[in-house]
Amino acid sequence: MAKTAQDRAAEMTALVKAVDSGGFSQAARLLGVTPSAISKSITRLEARLGVRLLNRTTRRLTPTPEGEAYYLRGRHILAEIDEAEQEAARFRSTPRGLLRLHTLVAFGLHQLPPVIGEFLQRYPEMRLELSISDTLVDLLEENADMAVRTGVPRDSSLIARHICDTERVICAAPSYLARHGAPRTPDDLARHNCLYISTQPALRRWPFNDPAAPDGVRTIEVSGNATANNAETVLRLGLEGVGIVRLGELVVGAPIRAGQLVPLLVDVHHVEPLPLYAVYPHARVRSPKVAAMVDFLIEKFAHAPWRAEPPARTRRRRR
Repeated sequence: MAKTAQDRAAEMTALVKAVDSGGFSQAARLLGVTPSAISKSITRLEARLGVRLLNRTTRRLTPTPEGEAYYLRGRHILAEIDEAEQEAARFRSTPRGLLRLHTLVAFGLHQLPPVIGEFLQRYPEMRLELSISDTLVDLLEENADMAVRTGVPRDSSLIARHICDTERVICAAPSYLARHGAPRTPDDLARHNCLYISTQPALRRWPFNDPAAPDGVRTIEVSGNATANNAETVLRLGLEGVGIVRLGELVVGAPIRAGQLVPLLVDVHHVEPLPLYAVYPHARVRSPKVAAMVDFLIEKFAHAPWRAEPPARTRRRRR
């Protein structure tokens, strides 16, 4: 029967300890076995290799030339194994090494950069490799350690930690409102220039609380003279006063706090909470570096710091 790697390691350990300690009895005490077990292990090793490795007498135990060569290599290999295990133990206790983090664009551009410096200062033995895209990637195929995503995770191969809920906000620049005034009711939007992301048609339909509607919500399909295929461009158009936008707090939170955008129709806008999750594969289960980043994200963002003043939270009526 072929020897397993574990069998070979045990035989190598027995010989190295026997030579180091000068006999079977001391080696047995070090390894917690009997002298007979040490002797049999070395005999099996010699039989498998087809060479004598030790000269045995009642007084002395010395390696043969072949045994000396095997002993020196074996001692080096066991030292490498010991060092590797110690290194792994340090990884269990201290976050260190490279963390590959994939994140959606809004979070990666607008929220992560201000706090990354603090994270790296807190964990100086870690390095970050950020991948920013709204494409849903396979973390294992991309060799990513974790990701930040919106929406309820449906992949059972991933572990998800809820960070917080985000919302969309209807807003416009003061320059636009100075020229066109602010809409007072949802119906007023028909005479306003409303901007949206062209690749997501559902985001053109803006929801509002309406007790008269069957489910308590009425949607209005908006229109405008400009669209874009990404939120960043729609944001820039909104900041330039081109029109009214409805974008996620991750994107518009800072401009609202700075007075560059003004929230509109807050009392009647129907809130659609969008959960933000940190996800990672079961294969990465709570490695220190993943645990450190997940806990840090929850610490920094659980209270939705981008939210200047929480919008009215009138929820959809339950029927």
